[in-house]
Amino acid sequence: MLDNIPTRNLALELVRVTEAAALAAGRFMGRGEKEAADHAAVEAMRLVLKSVEMDGVIVIGEGEKDNAPMLYNGEHVGNGSPPELDVAVDPIDGTRPLAFGRANSIAVVALAPRGAMFNPGPFVYMNKIAVGPEAKGRINIEKSITENLKAIAKAKGKAVEDLTTIILDRDRHKEMIAEIRKAGARIRQIPDGDVAAALMTAMPDTGVDVLFGVGGTPEGVITACALRAMGGEIQGKLYARDEHELRNGREAGFDFEKILTMDDLVSSEDVFFAATGITDGELMQGVRYYGDGATTDSLVVRGLTGTVRQMTAHHRIDKLHLLSAIKY
Repeated sequence: MLDNIPTRNLALELVRVTEAAALAAGRFMGRGEKEAADHAAVEAMRLVLKSVEMDGVIVIGEGEKDNAPMLYNGEHVGNGSPPELDVAVDPIDGTRPLAFGRANSIAVVALAPRGAMFNPGPFVYMNKIAVGPEAKGRINIEKSITENLKAIAKAKGKAVEDLTTIILDRDRHKEMIAEIRKAGARIRQIPDGDVAAALMTAMPDTGVDVLFGVGGTPEGVITACALRAMGGEIQGKLYARDEHELRNGREAGFDFEKILTMDDLVSSEDVFFAATGITDGELMQGVRYYGDGATTDSLVVRGLTGTVRQMTAHHRIDKLHLLSAIKY
């Protein structure tokens, strides 16, 4: 009977980490202070991560791409006790939306067994396609956008014209956007935050069917952890911004033609993921402050069981300040 005892769900501990980051960063909504918000989220996340019962090493850190405060790659987190885990963090996915009071800024953390997460090294961008459970197994990043849209539409029992795509609003996506329009699908262009955007494909109430485009490689690994548990799929290819980066990457042994599948991005089903809304979005509400308290809205996912929890928490800020050095 002992073999049937459930293992510990670390995602329920991780949500404390993302809640802390969201509470600390949420005060900066609309204030135009990206670095101050990021610093607050990082320090809150770091403090609570220390209390999690694990021997964690950050594989996917935050800050190098944007020269922001870091939870750096190789940093040890947790209290040092087993299990040994890879850790991926993004204290604020969507710093600009937060700074300007826009939607879908979230705090995220993911865990996987040691050695399971893809380490992209210095190559911070990848081309991605992500879908929810209904279209899993039907996508191929090497095929055209039109071919993928037709395959997704068939899998979901829709016409291509009924599909809603989501893509970052970037100049590099002009050709992709033109092809999506020619194929007849609808488009949502977003300023930032492609973790939240990819997760929308796996949540039926958001109305989003597929994510396309070049975004962060670290965010792609984090997304893979969540979609693996939620039954969706992401594929990617490393993206070089110029010939110099391409040449250096090839010399370092990186293959820019290789399709990065779910198994490449995170090679274990035993993953944990937590996200907390900082600003309002389709996935979660943002932080609500009131008097001496605040409310947070979180998404908590466990890979082994495929359980997806949506959690609302009410926090007493005055009590938190008695226990924590972090200003919420």
